[in-house]
Amino acid sequence: MQAESTVISNTATLEKYNKLDQKGSVIAEYVWIDASNGLRSKCKTLKKRPESIKDLPEWNFDGSSTGQAPGDNSDVYLRPVAIFPCPFRLGDNILVMSECWMSDGKPNAYNFRHDAAVLMEAHAKHEFWFGLEQEYTFLDPNGWPYGWPKNGFPAPQGPYYCGNGLGKVVCRDIVESHYKACLYAEIEISGTNAEVMPAQWEYQVGPCTGIDLGDQLWMSRFILQRVAEEYGAKVTLNPKPIPGDWNGAGLHTNVSTKEMREEGGMKAIEKAMESLAKRHKEHMQVYGEGNEARMTGAHETASYDKFTWGIANRGSSVRVNRQCADEGKGYFEDRRPASNGDPYQITGMVVETLCGKVEGADMYKTSTQAEQQELEMVVPVAKP
Repeated sequence: MQAESTVISNTATLEKYNKLDQKGSVIAEYVWIDASNGLRSKCKTLKKRPESIKDLPEWNFDGSSTGQAPGDNSDVYLRPVAIFPCPFRLGDNILVMSECWMSDGKPNAYNFRHDAAVLMEAHAKHEFWFGLEQEYTFLDPNGWPYGWPKNGFPAPQGPYYCGNGLGKVVCRDIVESHYKACLYAEIEISGTNAEVMPAQWEYQVGPCTGIDLGDQLWMSRFILQRVAEEYGAKVTLNPKPIPGDWNGAGLHTNVSTKEMREEGGMKAIEKAMESLAKRHKEHMQVYGEGNEARMTGAHETASYDKFTWGIANRGSSVRVNRQCADEGKGYFEDRRPASNGDPYQITGMVVETLCGKVEGADMYKTSTQAEQQELEMVVPVAKP
């Protein structure tokens, strides 16, 4: 596929340079999450490939340029947390998922990973498994869904989900490239499929244990953006990219604990439903921006302001798989998170709700802290 774009991508020419000998040096691309839930990155040359995360140096960036720090105290520090083989440069080159920290030794207001990791470590005995289903939509350079008629709409939904053939799917080349790139990067990508709305796709990451799911999902998003960049297409995680009778995009979150996987685990699942119902409002606050437009009670969604759960019901807030119900154990699927939700916040919030709060970690509070930081960067708060 080729997009109508003024951007010229000379990927074929780049291949000549990718084959050059790096003389033992390694390129480490540090990746982090900014204040707008986007991804940033910068590269560092290392003299040798690190054997573990402990061998990677801490780094920094200008937080005033990413909305993460004021101009008069702009240094934000990058602390490596996970290493992935780089599918773009190959060889010993790596991608490095990083946390953001401030000079006072505290996590940046947008560092939701820190609190989630504290919670998961404190409740490690429950052996949480997570699997996330990332839905997303391809846009052309003008911001219209890729492959849609200009200034118009395709035929109604029906033939596109898991479809094959011209007129039913678009951008399969990008999807296939992303799939292979994730496998090379050792991301636990477990599958992919075309979604209900044309130009919309989904891939699944997991099952992963604890905090690893968030690291892998974020890096898979980074790889998706980089692959689509080479094809001249945009990727949007907007949960309702097109108003009207079109499906939105979610980040369905599959959750299982040791207790849920054991015989009689259905009782643990039912208990989890009671806990989730009590904190529905708090969950919705951290489950993604613009989710109200998606969760209308139609198009395979529940209502935004009401918690429900059911067996095999895709119109409920939480769905329990029919096979799990029959076997009396397994997992549940939280269908509420929006496609642009932060996997650290989502999984951390689930652990907090099911297992209890831990001193030094509060998934709901971290969200309000980030909002307060945005306010302080625009309107200085008077100090006593």
